[in-house]
Amino acid sequence: MRMKTLLLLIFLLLSACGEPPKTLAKLPDDAPILAFGDSLTYGTGASAAHDYPAILANLAAREVINEGVPGETSSEGLQRLPALLDEYQPKLLILIHGGNDMLKKIPREQTVEHLQQMIAETKSRHIEVMLLGVPEPNLLLLSSADFYQHLAETEDILVDLDTLPDILGDNDLKSDLIHPNDEGYRLLAEAIFKRLNAAGAL
Repeated sequence: MRMKTLLLLIFLLLSACGEPPKTLAKLPDDAPILAFGDSLTYGTGASAAHDYPAILANLAAREVINEGVPGETSSEGLQRLPALLDEYQPKLLILIHGGNDMLKKIPREQTVEHLQQMIAETKSRHIEVMLLGVPEPNLLLLSSADFYQHLAETEDILVDLDTLPDILGDNDLKSDLIHPNDEGYRLLAEAIFKRLNAAGAL
């Protein structure tokens, strides 16, 4: 009886642990990181050198290339990405995209397809991917659109679903309705840095 109880407790503990955290290959010291996306990557609302890629570069002591284009949709991003991957040859892509699709009410099936193709383009070059979830427009509690978690699971990539919703849900961390301020971008960079460290990339 004791053995059955012990086995049951072990099973419950293992079940509670869930899936092991996603790990990444250690990045070479000279490997650039490509930060790719729209205005959240570009740093709209930040003062000079306070966009998240600039802060992350200081935290990680390595080159982080800012390739954010304000207003860009996922369709436009998909067209732009392959040439940048070939030009910079990064070992890691940090992808923040899809917010403008939601604002423009582009069907989410199209957004998902474009993001999947971006991830496939990146993986085909043996480049790791970190995806950040963007919150859906909402007057109440913000959370990442559900397709970001689905993408992370199906594509087996590192994901952060909480940081942007937490920042954009706090008026003290925003420069306008949809963009962080300097403090918000600092927190975003720190969260990405911590997640990459925990995953073994840095």
